[in-house]
Amino acid sequence: MLKKECDKNIVQTIKLAREMIELAQIGYEQQEDPGCGILYGILLDSGYKLLDLAQKEKHAHVQKGWWDKTVHKEKI
Repeated sequence: MLKKECDKNIVQTIKLAREMIELAQIGYEQQEDPGCGILYGILLDSGYKLLDLAQKEKHAHVQKGWWDKTVHKEKI
């Protein structure tokens, strides 16, 4: 279990980014006009950028020894 609130927020951010990516992929497949394509393209790009930043921050916390090692082994 994570002890630091900042680590819990990183976990939530990773989950949110993955949800954004999933929604963008579904939305893009179901789009009916170019505006939807733009919307879901931006959502997808933002989701990947956010996921990358959150994973880098998680790695930084792991390197500092802040991250609970049992959580580090789990796939988030």
